[in-house]
Amino acid sequence: MAKVIKLRKGLDVKLKGTAALETSATQCPGEYALVPDDFCGVKPKVVVKEGDTVKAGDALFVDKLHPEVKFVSPVSGTVSMVERGDRRKLLSIRVQADKEQVAREFDVKGDVKALLMESGMFSFFRSRPYDVVANPDDQPKAIFVTAFNSMPLSQDFDYVVTGQEKEFQAGITALSKIAKVELGVSKKQTNKALCEAKDCNVTIYDGPAPAGNVGVQINHVSPINKGEVVWTLSGEEVIFIGRLMTTGKVNLQRTIALAGSEVTAPKYYKVLVGQKLTTLLSGNIAEADHHQRIINGNVMTGFKTTADSYLAAHATEVNVIPEGDDVNEFMGWISPFRCKEFSTSRSYWSWLCPKKEYALDARVKGSERHIIVGGEYDKVFPMDIYAGYLVKAIITGDIDRQEALGIYEVAPEDFAIAEFVDSSKLELQRIVREGLDILRKENA
Repeated sequence: MAKVIKLRKGLDVKLKGTAALETSATQCPGEYALVPDDFCGVKPKVVVKEGDTVKAGDALFVDKLHPEVKFVSPVSGTVSMVERGDRRKLLSIRVQADKEQVAREFDVKGDVKALLMESGMFSFFRSRPYDVVANPDDQPKAIFVTAFNSMPLSQDFDYVVTGQEKEFQAGITALSKIAKVELGVSKKQTNKALCEAKDCNVTIYDGPAPAGNVGVQINHVSPINKGEVVWTLSGEEVIFIGRLMTTGKVNLQRTIALAGSEVTAPKYYKVLVGQKLTTLLSGNIAEADHHQRIINGNVMTGFKTTADSYLAAHATEVNVIPEGDDVNEFMGWISPFRCKEFSTSRSYWSWLCPKKEYALDARVKGSERHIIVGGEYDKVFPMDIYAGYLVKAIITGDIDRQEALGIYEVAPEDFAIAEFVDSSKLELQRIVREGLDILRKENA
């Protein structure tokens, strides 16, 4: 019987524009792109040149430190551009897709880890500590898979996995040949492929966001000590592996939730990793007299982008919300009648309507200031870590204190809800990312 963990700390933010449980296809664009910045911790080395012909599953670049880890094309076609920026930094590799798609075939009967590296599936593994692409030389004590996302406007994986149960189980079975697999599911999920998955330990989580974060699940099941390594994957990336194991071919198609208050008809779309966002957004964004923000990824953890960019490798949602930079409010924050605003401190009357959905914009609503010690982080941070003290240790560069306070267990996304409620207006996710990068260099 699966273990149930009930979480009390956290916060569910109800936003308008949740995707309806229906799926549409998108127009197949001519150009796709693989962006190295989507794979944190990698030093890319290009292995193709402009004009080369590639199949779906052929390598576009590799990691300089671990050339056996390949990053592959989602489509077959011709390499149209190797885009570089300042100091020749690799920004993207673009592929002009063929009308008739051809995929490279892999032998799935050999060593699983070698297959995953050769096919590009290993590039989706993330490693704790540091939250970077996993090192194939490490032996993880476990592989943690989270099968749900508790953030607002997030993908409903219970819906996504329907019809793909066979591939999901095949992926879990393949992972179990590398290390022990820990699968985290939500109490609200009912799909038997998740709740009764084989070749893994299933743990059920009951609680508000960020209960779906893999960092929270690691903290409650098997906390990381110094010197230990854990690998992580999302549910849909397990399906990628399952497709490879059942067909011998790479298929990086995702079921993306297009959501947000600025989307005319929020629902799911089938797209490929690296697909141009114009194919997803065209005709789906409401006409407005105010500025709009497109977010590549989740509304809490994704990044601001444009319609001309490409779907990020780990993104399971694309959200569109008001920007808010052109809003002028009478009396501003001091007005007591802000019923359309969400407040965690009951500053506005909106707290009387707990089930209400809000069309929040992207404003920070205040400037950065000194850290306000009020236990705000601890109320929404369901990990056995003093989040406020850890943030202070990162800001001051006290590495010994960071280690003592549990920095090896966290990732930037674990601080998303704390950043949302932060009265100090600090960019906590950026601070944690910089702290992890510095620590990784110090320990290299």
